[in-house]
Amino acid sequence: MTAWTQHLPVLPVLLPAASAIALLLLGDQRDGATRLRWARRIALASSALGVLIALQLAALADTGALAVYRLGDWPAPYGIVLVVDRLSALMLVLTAVLALPVLLYASAGWDARGRHFHALFQFQLMGLNGAFVTGDLFNLFVFFEVLLIASYVLMLHGSGAERLRVGLHYVVLNLAASALFLIGVALVYGLTGTLNLADLALRVPRVLGPDAALLKAAGLLLLVVFGFKAALAPLSLWLPATYAAASAPVAAMFAIMTKVGVYAMLRVHGVVFGDFPAAGPGDSAVLLAQPLLLPLGLLTCIVAVLGAMAAPTLDRLVAWLTVVSVGTIVAALGLFGAAAWSAALYYLAHSTLIIAALFLLAELLADQRGEAGGRLQPATPLAQPALLGTLLLLAAVSAAGLPPLPGFIGKLMLLQASAAAPGGAALWAVLLGGGLLTLIGLARAGSMVFWQAQAETAAPAAPAAPGAPDVLAPPRLVAATGLLIAASVAMSVWAAPLLRYAQAAALQLGDRAAYAAAVLPEVGGAAARSTRPYTGQIPPAAAPR
Repeated sequence: MTAWTQHLPVLPVLLPAASAIALLLLGDQRDGATRLRWARRIALASSALGVLIALQLAALADTGALAVYRLGDWPAPYGIVLVVDRLSALMLVLTAVLALPVLLYASAGWDARGRHFHALFQFQLMGLNGAFVTGDLFNLFVFFEVLLIASYVLMLHGSGAERLRVGLHYVVLNLAASALFLIGVALVYGLTGTLNLADLALRVPRVLGPDAALLKAAGLLLLVVFGFKAALAPLSLWLPATYAAASAPVAAMFAIMTKVGVYAMLRVHGVVFGDFPAAGPGDSAVLLAQPLLLPLGLLTCIVAVLGAMAAPTLDRLVAWLTVVSVGTIVAALGLFGAAAWSAALYYLAHSTLIIAALFLLAELLADQRGEAGGRLQPATPLAQPALLGTLLLLAAVSAAGLPPLPGFIGKLMLLQASAAAPGGAALWAVLLGGGLLTLIGLARAGSMVFWQAQAETAAPAAPAAPGAPDVLAPPRLVAATGLLIAASVAMSVWAAPLLRYAQAAALQLGDRAAYAAAVLPEVGGAAARSTRPYTGQIPPAAAPR
């Protein structure tokens, strides 16, 4: 590894952090047009560079190597480590590819409606990227808090009574979840003596007796926390109102925040507490979340699809679709198989992009519907029905899972993986039925926005409402929305290599020994071979130098 590439794992955290500091030093962007222009340039340049760094890390991870960065050169598990494997690299690329069009959209005017938008946006990117590359449970909590603190302010960006009301609920509920997170982390550390994920994957199966029951309780507490962050039923009712009240670019960026909770489930409950081969003849696998994830995922899908069918506004409909995507992914994780996990990763990337695009598109449509806005009721005809209708059609077809777009490919792979699995019949019924109802809900919304408006205008007995707005959607907003939809469509064009990458990522997750050997070079080999219970003593060779 060259001097440049060995520092790559820390750059996704340092770059947005440095950019945020520079933007804060620049001052409040509302103080003048010049400062706002420079803030936009710095933020866009940083996000574009972030895309390049993420792609470079993905190329490195695709070789099968794990990039490990030891802060301060302290050996794990006693020092802080950042680890980039195929899964981490996939999430970094997804975050970067999402952030750039969203920032381009926000730079058309949303960033001027509140203070320090670009600095907060970069801090949120720092938290997201840090959560994906951290190699220990405590720093997962730290980066969760970084992205959440930024999201609290971004949630209120642009002001408004409704945002303040739901924003208060959002903050209070997340603070409660964070407190539970800390309790769970403390229990895990007290019972295992470590918070390093590689070390935990080796030590958790060796905890025996009464401590094992307490450790399982800690793991279930963490599952509750991650379920809340991911908006998993029955902890999902806060999300639709929150995301619908946020500004369009903020809601679009929030599309990946639920996936951080899903990522944490996969990393912690899929590996540390997961159904994988034991580390040695004397060990036993811990089957903690397997009985829960599949039924909870299916329940989430059912609740969210019904919510989408009853949604009174476009943005709330899209918010419920966010929950549908979470339920689908978590149900796939509950199958605990490499084939299902690879389908889940592919579907995760597609759903994040397409839901973000739908949030942006919902605002473009609402702006051209006069007083009706985003409410699903007859309104004035749109100024750009062909353009916006095409974008909505592509997004809706992909979200509903119709061929040939990636929503169909991801669901097809998941159905194939679950065909012979326990609970596979229930998964087939929910996915196919949910897809049909999603299509009906989106068709209802499209009909209300496009066809009923034109019909009311043409009806002789009912005079039309005031005409369509004179101002067309700014090209930058349309381009940003189109970029996200194009990225989703590109996932169909390059489906084969993306699915190969996702399959390799799923298989790599189950290789505890390789992960330990890369992260814990001083103790990993011995720990992977040892069959003795953990004694709490530090091996002499691993003591800090």
